[in-house]
Amino acid sequence: MDRLSQIEVFLKTAELRSLSRAAEALGMSNAAASRHLSALEERLSARLVERNTRRLWLTEAGQEFYQRSGALLAELSEAEEAINEHTLAPQGLLRVTSSLSFATIYLAPMLPDFRKLYPKLNVHIAVANRYLDFIEAGIDVAIRTRLHEPDTNIIVRRLGRMRRVLAASPAYLEERGHPREPADLSHHDMLVYNLAQDPFSLRLTKGEAERTVRITAALDCNDGQVIREAALAGLGILIQPLYIVQSDIDAGRLVPIMLDWQLPMLTMNIAYQNRERLPAKIRVFTDHLVDYVRKTSRSDIWSM
Repeated sequence: MDRLSQIEVFLKTAELRSLSRAAEALGMSNAAASRHLSALEERLSARLVERNTRRLWLTEAGQEFYQRSGALLAELSEAEEAINEHTLAPQGLLRVTSSLSFATIYLAPMLPDFRKLYPKLNVHIAVANRYLDFIEAGIDVAIRTRLHEPDTNIIVRRLGRMRRVLAASPAYLEERGHPREPADLSHHDMLVYNLAQDPFSLRLTKGEAERTVRITAALDCNDGQVIREAALAGLGILIQPLYIVQSDIDAGRLVPIMLDWQLPMLTMNIAYQNRERLPAKIRVFTDHLVDYVRKTSRSDIWSM
């Protein structure tokens, strides 16, 4: 039985704390993964993993082997990657995570041209508004608005700064009127993205003037597309990045309000794990994404 495969199964099991999830990540059956792990333990004459019906953990021997074999396998992967960069086009599977809105508006339209350039590189997109763990979820690239990563092993590359907007449907504004000042928002039905930093407090500026207003939500939700649809249906006033609703504003389905007052801009970043040699698949994808967003975005939506 292939020693390298045995080590790969063990390392992935240790990272994901699950043999079945490790098998899925490596594209093999649970039975095959179990055989690889058992063969490794038999060859080493040591129990590496303990498990019960609820959890899985490493033994002392398993922890020692994880540290040593993980470093060796990482060096091997980097060596292979270094050769592939010069002899082969990027290939394999790239796992990317982003919000539904970003994946819909930018990632999906970008992929046809990207795949023409790199036909051997397949892309898996995990749509999530929460921040997935790189190791646990097997993520290569994350697109998110977090300014700083708590893990020092994560590299952050700025994609751009996004303008945000207050907007509502024509029907809602006809019925409830147009707010003119920040204080007016407290009398309106607000549609709030509840994963934003301090989502029920809005800070707005106009020149040297600054106002902070507390709002209550007719609807709060953890997905921008749900909020967008609610605004289109006339439920209330949304607060969203402009790129999510620009097409609706252009078509007259939504009307921006209080344009003389500015909301703080959001920074969109690309994040990936720090490695001595950045894998070619991550490098070509991030470069292509940055180039695509800059070529297709309007200056009134993004600041690069």
